[in-house]
Amino acid sequence: MRKSAEAFRTISEVAEELDVQKHVLRFWEVKFPQIKPLKRGGGRRFYRPADVQLLSGIRALLHSDGYTIKGVQKILRENGIDFVKTRGQSKSPPKAAKRTPPNGKSASAKSASPPCLSDQQTTELGRLLAELKVCRTLLAGATPRKLDRHDKAPPARARASETAS
Repeated sequence: MRKSAEAFRTISEVAEELDVQKHVLRFWEVKFPQIKPLKRGGGRRFYRPADVQLLSGIRALLHSDGYTIKGVQKILRENGIDFVKTRGQSKSPPKAAKRTPPNGKSASAKSASPPCLSDQQTTELGRLLAELKVCRTLLAGATPRKLDRHDKAPPARARASETAS
């Protein structure tokens, strides 16, 4: 038997509908004071249809659009509950809700491949990596392994004694 659209939902029903865990819904109640389920005896939560719409919008912003909790809180503050509710109903975000990265660059600039390194830079990075591995080993209290032929940097202890003399 299916409930009517106006019926209240339990936390289990809402969690299943939104494909999130129940503890996530409880956590969102703490982070978003706009979510106010009706609580009955024994602390049982009953969500109104408006609560489910809001939760659906929050889920879409967090999971689909990649917003953080603070980002969604800001959207709720600036645009209101109805704006977030509509986000949960649509497949694509409304124009005002599109996420812009903090650095102001578009997503295509973010996905561009990094600049190529020269052979000299690659060799230098390899040497630095080998040196860092030796340092990490020394900090852990173990004796460093013998550097293989690809590691061009002398061990840190050898360099330290060279600079001391």
